[in-house]
Amino acid sequence: MQNPVPAAPAGDNPYGLFQALHEGGVISWSVFVILVIMSIGTFYIMFTKLLQQQKIMNQGNKVRASFWNSPNLKDAAIKLEARSAYRSIVDDALVAQEQHGKLTDPVDQHEWMANSLARSQGSIGARLGEGLAFLATVGSTAPFIGLFGTVIGIYRALIKIGASGDASITTVAGPVGEALIMTALGLVVAVPAVLAYNWLIRRNKSIIEDLAAFTNDVHGYIMSSGAVKPRGIGPATAPAKSASAPLAPSTTR
Repeated sequence: MQNPVPAAPAGDNPYGLFQALHEGGVISWSVFVILVIMSIGTFYIMFTKLLQQQKIMNQGNKVRASFWNSPNLKDAAIKLEARSAYRSIVDDALVAQEQHGKLTDPVDQHEWMANSLARSQGSIGARLGEGLAFLATVGSTAPFIGLFGTVIGIYRALIKIGASGDASITTVAGPVGEALIMTALGLVVAVPAVLAYNWLIRRNKSIIEDLAAFTNDVHGYIMSSGAVKPRGIGPATAPAKSASAPLAPSTTR
């Protein structure tokens, strides 16, 4: 007569996560640690990018509220935070305007300014995209890493079943269920990464569109010596002679 299997002590789950890791050995622990690192990296990047995006959005609101009411770009730039996205575009525009007058080989100012602003906007877009590749990698690879842990767990379970000679459902269910925990962990890590990636990409697209519109407005403002402003903004007021240089020097007629 077969002896009954002793019951597990009260409060001790024989089929939990740590039991699965213990049964899986080094490989299961390695898979678990990799997934934990991926999850931590995902949430870190998600929150830091959200803060970065929100900061730029707040700067955009400030630009729409008061930036274009300034008499020139230098005064307007002071209203923006140092080293911010919109401030960077304005500073690069002023530098490009100054550098154009120092060129020995004549270059059309419109083309020179457009290229300079495009480089500035591209640099900001590159910074906004930092870290998103990690989210895409986690979203695409985490399920397979979890599946690898599951395959190893099932393999070990089958080896134990073959060695014991007992293939009953009570013998198979426990080890196989423990192995499937790794697949579940892979999905738990991958789903937030995919959602965060798609969400951040959509917000980045909106930010880039606003920056492109602002860049175009700055370009038009400079090329028209302040006569062209965004819709809804009045014509540039000619300030009295002051220490601040005007947006663009007036052309002599």
